[in-house]
Amino acid sequence: MGRATIAVLRIVIALSLAGSLYVQAVIVPLFWADLEGEILWGRIALVVIAVLGVATMQVFAICVWKLLTLVRQGSVFSPKSFRYVDVITGAVAGAAALALALGVVLAPGGTAPGIVGLICGAALVLGGMALLVVVMRRLLAQAVERENEARRLRSELGEVI
Repeated sequence: MGRATIAVLRIVIALSLAGSLYVQAVIVPLFWADLEGEILWGRIALVVIAVLGVATMQVFAICVWKLLTLVRQGSVFSPKSFRYVDVITGAVAGAAALALALGVVLAPGGTAPGIVGLICGAALVLGGMALLVVVMRRLLAQAVERENEARRLRSELGEVI
């Protein structure tokens, strides 16, 4: 991965994190105020889901930033990467659970069934993305194994020569 690609990805991540902080500091309090006429438990549930949803995106972004650092250093195929990939899996799975919870909270109210269906569909897609990250983790594990094997074989070859 080239330096330009890493730089652009970091800019996108930085802008996303800045936007998410704005959402947490400004939009969420406004959202709370807009829900003033709602039942208290529903109001609390919607705001908590929104805050936690933004937090899952922030965790995801930070882990991708860390993986980009490993890519730049040439050490992405190391055991250090697994920690970040595992956290990404958890963040995406958490986002899927939050989307499903949002659908459940909205279903009994006056929300159109199509909107609830779309939200539940988004939860399904997010769950699929979490499974995809699990598959990618396995591919990373295989690449790390190959890297270690190549290192061992080069060492043995160096001893023979």
